[in-house]
Amino acid sequence: MSQIQNPILPGFFPDPSICRVGDDYYLANSSFEWFPGVPLHHSRDLMNWRFAGHALTRKSQLDLRGVPDSAGVWAPSLSRADGQFWLIYTNLRNTGMGRPFKDLEIFLTTATDVAGPWSEPVELNSVGFDPSLFHDDDGRKWLVNMLWDFRKGRGRFAGIVVQEFDPKTQKLIGPMTKILEKPGILTEGPNLYKRDGWYYLMLAEGGTGWNHGISMARSRTILGPYELDPQTSVLTSRDDATLPLQKAGHGELVGTPAGEWYLAHLASRPLKTAAGRNLASPDKTASAEAHAGDRCVLGRETCLQRVEWRDGWLRLATGGTKPQVTLPAPKSLPAANLPAAVGHDDFDAPKLGVDWSSLRVPADESWLSLTERPGWLRLRGRDSLYSLFDQSLVARRIEHFKFTAETCMESAPAHFTQMAGLVCYYDTRQHFYLRATHDEKLGRILGVVLTDDGVYDELTDSQIAINDWKRVHLRAEVDCEKLQFSASPDGQMWQNIGPVLDMSKLSDDYGSTLRFTGAMVGLCAQDVGGTQAVADFDCFDYRTNHS
Repeated sequence: MSQIQNPILPGFFPDPSICRVGDDYYLANSSFEWFPGVPLHHSRDLMNWRFAGHALTRKSQLDLRGVPDSAGVWAPSLSRADGQFWLIYTNLRNTGMGRPFKDLEIFLTTATDVAGPWSEPVELNSVGFDPSLFHDDDGRKWLVNMLWDFRKGRGRFAGIVVQEFDPKTQKLIGPMTKILEKPGILTEGPNLYKRDGWYYLMLAEGGTGWNHGISMARSRTILGPYELDPQTSVLTSRDDATLPLQKAGHGELVGTPAGEWYLAHLASRPLKTAAGRNLASPDKTASAEAHAGDRCVLGRETCLQRVEWRDGWLRLATGGTKPQVTLPAPKSLPAANLPAAVGHDDFDAPKLGVDWSSLRVPADESWLSLTERPGWLRLRGRDSLYSLFDQSLVARRIEHFKFTAETCMESAPAHFTQMAGLVCYYDTRQHFYLRATHDEKLGRILGVVLTDDGVYDELTDSQIAINDWKRVHLRAEVDCEKLQFSASPDGQMWQNIGPVLDMSKLSDDYGSTLRFTGAMVGLCAQDVGGTQAVADFDCFDYRTNHS
């Protein structure tokens, strides 16, 4: 029997939303500060998935300039009804500890084909993040939200609310009704389902870290009252720190044509590092203490679980609440192998491939070109790696604990304000950068700079002069928590640049701020002097010998 191997989407693919259209399955995921927004995947068998593009490809759909790290697009909700796809998404403007307010906007966009084009967005409300759209069998539609309460002395997670949506006027109508509140519990990510005359409310609980889980409630009417599932969690890994899939939670249901049921959810695979947990980490829960030293470099990934309905409630097919790494694929679906993801890019196409993302702004000709020098990616240097606005950076998700990334670059920095190279990136506060720049005494140099929990450093001992190098080959080799940069003038004779760095710091679980994304590797250029010096990249290669 065919087996599904978790995660089905490795790397930074959190908050999965899944739907089926005939024999086709589609997944949407959070993208936070990365552009384009909402990556989409397609499958015919729930085992093999291909990158199908993005839903939010225009600035008119998604304005991310200035949003902080780990803000932007949170938990999209993808559904199919009335001959089209419906996508609800949140653009969060601020986040972090100690903030009473969550400034955000919730939008709806639609498309007849998942590949687009997706419509211009309609703004719905801003009462809370992680909303979804429920299509009832009587034709009515309902927006389901968590409610955020900023008031003094109140719990921030103030319950789940629903309000009717009128598709003709594209507006919310009627009263907003609170249908469930669980005081003292972080309850979010609501989704409604209807089965056998019951409305089932699926919830993400406990925060998206080590205490994460999925719970359920049900009611005979959409407005309640809702009774809680007698089993506290449908799915969680909070009680067993030895499980390979941790942080399991935030899920959505999908059924097969034969009546089988699967639950798409997020989970993380922690590295057991020797470094120990960073003492400045904001997560001080008991679950976090059990994971001292664990760091999830690949972020929150998408997984599947086989589920069944028993005695009117949803249960894992294996019993209990623990997520499984392998599980039987649907009996009703023959295997449908899809083309493997391409890890090499020669930049011969007129536009970037779908696996590339930029930070906060679209990749346009003002700073990125694939045609000015055919066969090369040209970047014009702009803001620093600290910027929340106009970075010239493109990156792809890191999907493996062991991998090698390489590029070949031509650049001629004439001033110390001009830089370009290869970056292993988590966010503006955490990244490792092998870059070429200019030094007044040495001329063109190559060296490592980094930012560690917001603290900038230049590893000056790593610098070498490269004035006689026409081209610069750059490499990042990662072996779990170890990162080694190296360089070569010809792609044959390599030398290490800088010390072995702690790759595990590029994770959700390190640092003094809340983080929700995942590690990326990519190419970038800066010109903080404002002259937009160019850097050209001939190719990019990402490869691994490990699954």
